[in-house]
Amino acid sequence: MVDTDRVTGAAKEFVGRAQGAVGDLVGSRNDSVEGRFREAQGSAENLYGQAKDAVRNVADDAADYAEDAYENGGHYLRQGRRAVSHQVEESPFVALMIAGAVGYGLALLIHSRR
Repeated sequence: MVDTDRVTGAAKEFVGRAQGAVGDLVGSRNDSVEGRFREAQGSAENLYGQAKDAVRNVADDAADYAEDAYENGGHYLRQGRRAVSHQVEESPFVALMIAGAVGYGLALLIHSRR
């Protein structure tokens, strides 16, 4: 979707260029300067619209990336949960020992800071 500032800026730029050319042709310095000024205004407005379009496109891409990451994160979480569940079912004693060691290590960390 093209920003309206781009369209109006391009139109002002065209009209200003035409007014400047007509002013040069008939020798009217005032029309020539005013036309160049309008052309510059239109060019600036067009660039502003282009910048807004670029920011909008980047935001849309970031939103798509975040959505994909969220969906894939849920998939990887379920896959990891299945793998851990499978390992615990295969060797419950080892899983119990690991959980105990992790709990003991956390307790040491918490109480050693005091």
